[in-house]
Amino acid sequence: MIQNRALITGASSGIGLALAKVCAQKGHDLVLVARSVDKLEALAQELRLRYAVAVEVLPQDLAQPQAAQKVFDQLWDKNMPIDLLINNAGLGSHGKFLDNDPVRLQEVMQVNMMALTELTQLFGREMVARRQGRIMQIASVASFMPSPYLAVYAATKAYVLSFSEAVAEEWRNTGVSITTVCPGVTQTNFMEGAGLAEENLQKFGTFWMQTASEVAQSAYTATQAGKRVHITGLLNTLSVNSMSLVPRAVRVPATGFLLLFWK
Repeated sequence: MIQNRALITGASSGIGLALAKVCAQKGHDLVLVARSVDKLEALAQELRLRYAVAVEVLPQDLAQPQAAQKVFDQLWDKNMPIDLLINNAGLGSHGKFLDNDPVRLQEVMQVNMMALTELTQLFGREMVARRQGRIMQIASVASFMPSPYLAVYAATKAYVLSFSEAVAEEWRNTGVSITTVCPGVTQTNFMEGAGLAEENLQKFGTFWMQTASEVAQSAYTATQAGKRVHITGLLNTLSVNSMSLVPRAVRVPATGFLLLFWK
């Protein structure tokens, strides 16, 4: 079953932008949420013309504590129920924990955890009442691994995975599913915003890095199938599944070693 209206946070770039295009191609009307008004308006116009779908633009900074409620209230006032909620917006912060900007860390936690939780509850309550809906949570392969030098980001993604799996079980027989999508390193501008240098990764080649479009297609298919957890890409799946074979005392330092030089 294809849900008619999809809300996508972080829709102005990267995976969010790619998801907007996938959803429009599949016939969804859209609500696009991000900070950049200009980028959202340009994307909305492109999608309207190319796919003949209705697109609503809601500029909001989800790092602000009341933003999630404002998004919900605006749509409630317009009688625009959401059938597919895509919590894609995310922030990162790379480097030694004690060197991280405390304000930035607050924003990372607010966007990655609090806004996601609030939007899931606000729209999920209405979905459960209708006994229909799907929610896609964009997490990360970092959800499965404590990551030195990316400590807060990885912890927020571990929260997303744990929270979403738990609520998915609570909603088992409600007609509403939650799919937690765990991409690996993706070719987007997210890394630059998190203080990571993509050129350092490219020294090892890019064959193992997925594009935003590849992640979006895979994530959409998994969500429509009602999967609870979906790791995108064969190499990412193999990597996560093989982690259990390596002692934790080895895994965490090894991850830290790689991330220390990825800057």
